[in-house]
Amino acid sequence: MSQQQNQAHAPVTDSIEDTGMILPLIPSNDDYENDPKVWDLIVVGAGVAGSAFAYEQGRRGRRVLLVERDLRQPDRIVGELLQPGGYMALKSLGLEHCVDGIDAQKVYGYCMFKNGEEAKVGYPLEGMGEDIAGRSFHHGRFVQKLRQAASGCENITVRQGIVKKLINDKGEEWEEGQVVTGVRYKSSDGSDKTALGNLTIVCDGMYSSFRKKLSKPDMKFPSYFVGLLLKDVAVPHANFGHVILAEPSPVLFYPISPSEVRCLVDYPGEKLPPMTSGALHEYLLERIAPQVPPTLQEAFCKAVKQGRIRTMQNKQLTSAPLHQPGALLLGDSFNMRHPLTGGGMTVALSDTLLLCQMLNPLSNFDSAIETCDATSAFYVKRKPLSATVNTLANALYKVFCSTGSPAQEEMRQACFNYLKLGGIYSSGPVSLLSGLNPRPSVLVAHFFMVALYGVGRLLLPRPSVKGVLASITLIYTACCIIFPIIRSEGVMAVFLPFLTSKPSPSAHMRKVASSRRILC
Repeated sequence: MSQQQNQAHAPVTDSIEDTGMILPLIPSNDDYENDPKVWDLIVVGAGVAGSAFAYEQGRRGRRVLLVERDLRQPDRIVGELLQPGGYMALKSLGLEHCVDGIDAQKVYGYCMFKNGEEAKVGYPLEGMGEDIAGRSFHHGRFVQKLRQAASGCENITVRQGIVKKLINDKGEEWEEGQVVTGVRYKSSDGSDKTALGNLTIVCDGMYSSFRKKLSKPDMKFPSYFVGLLLKDVAVPHANFGHVILAEPSPVLFYPISPSEVRCLVDYPGEKLPPMTSGALHEYLLERIAPQVPPTLQEAFCKAVKQGRIRTMQNKQLTSAPLHQPGALLLGDSFNMRHPLTGGGMTVALSDTLLLCQMLNPLSNFDSAIETCDATSAFYVKRKPLSATVNTLANALYKVFCSTGSPAQEEMRQACFNYLKLGGIYSSGPVSLLSGLNPRPSVLVAHFFMVALYGVGRLLLPRPSVKGVLASITLIYTACCIIFPIIRSEGVMAVFLPFLTSKPSPSAHMRKVASSRRILC
């Protein structure tokens, strides 16, 4: 789905949602005369991953060109929750100050609601320091702070432009089997420009133009988020995210400023009820509103009737990397998971930190093959954390959706009751979700413990034939949920990453790369 299609679901308005704080426009540095002949790094996209990566490399003395299509403050309904593991990666990158001064709210865990019951689950943060917690905020404010940090580094040139092509060492459009040596982009004045670079990092987000050139993507579209902004209201449990196990799928509430609460209503399927006919409003008011906690119902209905309803199609993306010399994919351009658990920025920042750590020992990136070899393990080493967050997000979404199946509902109830037990039953899963304990094996163990807990509910206090049959169906349903997700992530890469082969250029590609000459 294109950005234009996504925007079409919103009411026609020139206003932006966040009117409380508009940070200054990042000026485009169009002083081309001072550009180096060859940049150390070209970063395509100044979102979360791109800005953070450029900043970390720029402060190490690399000459970086950061190209972004629109340097105004973004206006989005996702990317508003940073898990504790993501905050720790942000801190390691030296960018923790970017959550200051934007009314960011600390988040200490989740509270789940189902049929009038509550289950409060806190992050296991003991001994980690007072600042370690999740953060929720307006996405645009956070991104603009990251861009400010990058633009303030003397080695980084932030420039507005739309990258049209990757180019080879002859200045022609790059094709597979060649070395990427730069980009061709349309500048802010409409003219075509060429930038040469030893390494190009592509971070152009969920609508990536280069994803298919640098990987083999597998994209799925499980649902939509319908976004609302509730004003002058507080969530029932301060500093906690709220997950309502509604029918047919979850509803999220979390504070993004002292007086604003974001609501995301998940709508399963690939087509939304039309907004122009009033069908979407009717769905929200008649189907969803009665399931919202009483303290939020009035504000929810007011936001539906008077506010700006926005929608976004959710995506799940796994990619097989091609690992082309001279270029790498990073962030949402390479990997996405269902945004139910808010793990996207945590994976992006953790990947950014890992890639920086792999590049930092290199004095320069002049040799495309040496740089390629130094980063060949990136797509393997990222797996423990990314696979844990991805698998948990996609599996929880399937568990939390109500399909009408008795086994599915039993799994849903078992998950709620399991987390409600507290202790290791809640701290274990939430440590995985938060990025604090990236261990896929622990995730699978907890997933089947939930299933077995459900079996116990069916067989106790006295087993029956009906209970045994229901238990078998429950285990089968659990397997149908988790195994396809693990297979898409890669079984070996998830559980035995040290045995997974690293993507490596062929002998022919090495010969081509070694003879590369950038034409200045």
